Amino acid sequence: MDSIISPNFSDLNAELKEKLKKVKLFLCDVDGVLTDGTVLKGDGMELKRFHIRDGLGLRLLIENGIRVGWISNRHSSATTARAKELGIDFLIQEQGDKIQFAEKILHQTGFVWNDVCYTGDDIIDMGMLRKAALAVTVQDAHPLIKNLCHYTTSKSGGQGAIREISELILHAQGKWENLEILKRGL
Repeated sequence: MDSIISPNFSDLNAELKEKLKKVKLFLCDVDGVLTDGTVLKGDGMELKRFHIRDGLGLRLLIENGIRVGWISNRHSSATTARAKELGIDFLIQEQGDKIQFAEKILHQTGFVWNDVCYTGDDIIDMGMLRKAALAVTVQDAHPLIKNLCHYTTSKSGGQGAIREISELILHAQGKWENLEILKRGL
């Protein structure tokens, strides 16, 4: 059963496939990665647009034993609601050093940086991308970020980029073909 979102897995180089195979913890930024970066505010309310396919990709990771966390330097009730809806394992929304926040997650899980895939899109993510074993960015990321990463998605932030990387991880780990959702033909 082929993926309809991800690029052809067989076209990836061996080094990238090996990195994908080792992912145990998927961490990412929120604004510009899970969303297109737009924040709508008015009358004390904040709205964000999340791509439904990204949500399913994250659920598939979780259901297949990959822990998932979101690290954002800004609090948003919309982000909190979406994380809760998807069952995201770790949600950090506060100003500070993303590396320190990630290290708290690593301490809690017993994982190490070699187990981490991090997806970011802007210069605030540079430290995390340098630390993670697998650094991923979205198509519309800042050029400096693209130069740091092992992989750039074919999709932009908030447009299915997270689904793309989720599928690549599942393919690399031999889990895609055994997904229950595919077996049921849904």
